[in-house]
Amino acid sequence: MTTTRLQLPARRRRNARLIATLTHLIGDCASAAGSVYEPIATAPPEQRDVPVNLLRFTALSLSAVHRVDAARGEDDARWPDVAAAEAKDRDRTFAARCATAEAEGIVDGPQDGPIAFSAAQWAAIAPTGAGADFLTDVLDDPDRALRRVRELKATGELTADQILDEATDTAVLSGLLALHAAQNEQDPSTAAEACLAASRHFVLAIQVTSVDIETP
Repeated sequence: MTTTRLQLPARRRRNARLIATLTHLIGDCASAAGSVYEPIATAPPEQRDVPVNLLRFTALSLSAVHRVDAARGEDDARWPDVAAAEAKDRDRTFAARCATAEAEGIVDGPQDGPIAFSAAQWAAIAPTGAGADFLTDVLDDPDRALRRVRELKATGELTADQILDEATDTAVLSGLLALHAAQNEQDPSTAAEACLAASRHFVLAIQVTSVDIETP
């Protein structure tokens, strides 16, 4: 069965399991932080050292990556035609970016420089940069963020979904890194703060992955 553009689901449906998993992770982050703050809040005022258990941060950090990966796999399995269409889009836009890089000499420069990128390397990293730029823009100026996505989409070198997916991946990775930091903290309050910081990244990821952008 061929998937046409009209048959594609809204992004929040396409990524429903990922969104649900991130929502549960946000709740788990709050619960883990609460397991630190609650004993401190209920301890007698004269008690100086309040024992808390930091194992929840370790368990949450270790499980989060697997939960996110499993959610993405389930979303792909639920929408196989859409996943196949997205793979074709990635191949097509990658070729377009390579052609642009070669035609415009984007990778030309001093040959004795510390870093030299081939056209294929530039084409591979461009979506990541576009996704990161979207996250910055959407926090500062949402209208500008949407406008830039439409402009990039018009070039044929990226799709809106690719940019939004990269932005989602960046936000999710930031949350996972914050959980890793919480796991490694020795101070309970600092660990709780890192865990709550992770939840903010997951909230942003949900917001981004739920966005649908249509070209006006």
